[in-house]
Order: sequence, then C-alpha cells, then structure tokens
Amino acid sequence: MSLTRARRTLITTLLLGGGGAALAPLQAQTSASTPAPSVAPATAPSYALDPTHSFVHWEVVHMGTSTLRGRFGGASGSVQFDAKAQQIDIGIAVDTASVNTGVAPLDSLLRGTAGLSSTEFPQAFFTARSARWEGEVPREIRGEFTLRGVSQGLTLKAMRWNCGLNPLFRREVCGGDFEGELVRSSFGITHSLPFVADKVRLLVQVEGIRQ
Repeated sequence: MSLTRARRTLITTLLLGGGGAALAPLQAQTSASTPAPSVAPATAPSYALDPTHSFVHWEVVHMGTSTLRGRFGGASGSVQFDAKAQQIDIGIAVDTASVNTGVAPLDSLLRGTAGLSSTEFPQAFFTARSARWEGEVPREIRGEFTLRGVSQGLTLKAMRWNCGLNPLFRREVCGGDFEGELVRSSFGITHSLPFVADKVRLLVQVEGIRQ
C-alpha cells in the first residue's frame, strides 16, 4: 500500500506530539485480521526516545554463507504507555540515510534508488497501538512499518524489557531489546536477489525517558 499524503500527515502529527488521536483514522485502514488495538489514554505517561540508546540494527544473509550487518542512526519519537492497563501508543522514525555497514560503497548503494531511496524517502516509520502483554511486560508489539512509501504489518518480539530510575538525571527510564523480520522485496528492494536473502532480521534497542 503506497503511503498517501494523509498517512504522511498522520505520522508527522504523531511524531510531533499528536498522540493517539492522530492514529484513529490510520487504525481504521488496517485489515480485519489485525488484532484489535487498545488505545492509550490521554493521561498515560509519555516517554521520549533517547537517541544515544535507541538504534535499529539489521542482518541479511549473503550468498548463503556469511551475514551482512548494519544499523541506522539514533531513532527518534515517543511512546505513551500504561503498563498496569496494558495500553501502548508508539511513534518512531529513523533516518534512512544514516544506514551504516562499515563499507562505504555498500552504504552508498543502500542509500540509492536500488536500496532505501533515501533522497525521496528520508525517513522510515514504525507506529503501533497493539501489544501482547504478560502482566506489565509487553512481549510483542504489533504495528505498521513504512519504508520507501510502502506500509506493512510488523511484529516486534521483546527479548528483554525493564523500567527503572536513571541515577544520572533521576527520571524513570524504560527500554529493552526487540527483534522482528521483514521481507525487503515487499518494499520494492530487490537488488541482488536471490544472492542476498530477501528476509531481513531487525534488532531494535530502545530506551525512553519519562517526560
């Protein structure tokens, strides 16, 4: 599904602080098979992502032998959640031009039109308002990932999660490590198939500071 002007507006509103109200029309467009989301109340605490501790790493198998790895620079955005009520509202963006594999020619290829097309689509987005909880711990985050103007459902599974008081600035910090998987050809990235795998593993680390 191509990213419409209305969807761009909704995501931008969310990242600038629009919260749950901005996502109501977006949720109406999801398929009937998508689990019904829970809406974070207006009073739910808000957490701003710490860009020095929030990154998206990725892995893809090369020639059936080794694994290519890279990451995107610090993620930005915010999360509202109420662990006791098991409610969550997420809006995160990453700059596609920040992709870094440690190999300059490969980075240039990935930023170009055969890859992430960073000039035309400078950001990728993840939004979510649904989760599978175990008590007060979100074990799976179910949302939508938008890359190169295409949106697909994406589930991120928690490998760990914790909240606590950060002694440096004496605020609550919540965060953890998540993993997911996407098929790059579904976003129009087909370069080097089938020599480089179609499935891409995502490893997401996030820390949010309570506002």
